[in-house]
Amino acid sequence: MLYGADPKDKHPMKGFPQICFIQNTVSNPNIIIGDYTYYDDPEDSENFERNVLYHFPFVGDRLIIGKFCALARGVKFIMNGANHKMDGFSTYPFQIFGNGWEKVDPQPEALPYKGDTVLGNDVWVGYETAIAPGVQVGDGAIIAAKSVVVSDIPPYTVFGGNPAKCIRQRFDDEVIRSLLEVAWWNWEVGKITRNLDKIVSADIEALKNCE
Repeated sequence: MLYGADPKDKHPMKGFPQICFIQNTVSNPNIIIGDYTYYDDPEDSENFERNVLYHFPFVGDRLIIGKFCALARGVKFIMNGANHKMDGFSTYPFQIFGNGWEKVDPQPEALPYKGDTVLGNDVWVGYETAIAPGVQVGDGAIIAAKSVVVSDIPPYTVFGGNPAKCIRQRFDDEVIRSLLEVAWWNWEVGKITRNLDKIVSADIEALKNCE
């Protein structure tokens, strides 16, 4: 019985190494990647971590990406370590250079902290998109190429631009509620395989009745 790609295979498309199931290449424990999520990059698809910027372990924030996400080349995640203190006259980080300047080292609670960055399941992120710290992206969302995402994105919406704004909702509210209840990405792989035609169609009743 065939059940699609092996989620533990780094390069599931034979002869096409630019596609990588990145949960098999990420070593940072604060980057959590779901099954079947891939990164597409002809330069070095296994080095996804280079796109997670300012991710310092002493900050403790996490990047969490769900299952079945498609991440295009050059997507960047800007983490909380990029933030500077903004309530004084200068935002310059004098303290990092020491030699007497560490006397203005801010307390951790004085630095802006937006929390974990979280992408849901079945999210498609376009080419060279940048996502700011603490952004929450809902299941089934689509982010257009070269977008700059600075605020949360609801499930099953299309966002784009700089700053990214809602372009349209993919389905009506009732269908979206049903999709989130069905959560097909959590089915076992046999059930997913049996019902692929329902998953890629737009018949919500058929999807709800899958066995």
